[in-house]
Amino acid sequence: MNILILGATGRVGSHIVRFALQDHHHVTALVRSPEKLEVSNEHLTVIQGNALVYDDISRAIKETDVVISALNTDGTTTLSDSIPLIIKAMENEGVQRIITIGTAGILQSRTEPSLLRYLSSESKRKSKQAAEDHHKAYDILKLSNLEWTIVCPTYLPMGQELGKYRVERDVLPEDGREISVPDTAKFAYNQLESTEYIKSRVGIAY
Repeated sequence: MNILILGATGRVGSHIVRFALQDHHHVTALVRSPEKLEVSNEHLTVIQGNALVYDDISRAIKETDVVISALNTDGTTTLSDSIPLIIKAMENEGVQRIITIGTAGILQSRTEPSLLRYLSSESKRKSKQAAEDHHKAYDILKLSNLEWTIVCPTYLPMGQELGKYRVERDVLPEDGREISVPDTAKFAYNQLESTEYIKSRVGIAY
């Protein structure tokens, strides 16, 4: 399988790269700073570029089967600005499947089901900026014809890969408080072989 990974030098993205290479998939990583990618492999193609530049995405997506985006907000509007460009490049190249890393803030609230968690009393965060950017990206993906899945972790310490976690469609598993970076990455990576959560958000926690 040919996989384009965005955010490949980030905490979650770097683990996804590792899992994909271990399974001998061909990985293309579009990265702004190639020196930050701490891996080399005959099945890895590194393209220096920016997910906010359409021509860079278009160049990287050639002959790709699936896109995995582990981009973060960078405290700005990176997600909502990049996702329309990613969608356009995917449509032009005939790529249907995209798996992204979101946040538990854009899941539905359990106590106020009509609200997203970050807009409800469940949210304890003082700043809503990151969740708002994730929310905009989610709304844009919903309007697309792509086969999308948004993996939505709660508090995300580095931790270890335990391989035991709970997932639930559209909401955070009850009393879920954290999930490690490698377990989040592994679940997202496993969606390559699953159609269970297409066009869904998935809450993940221990």
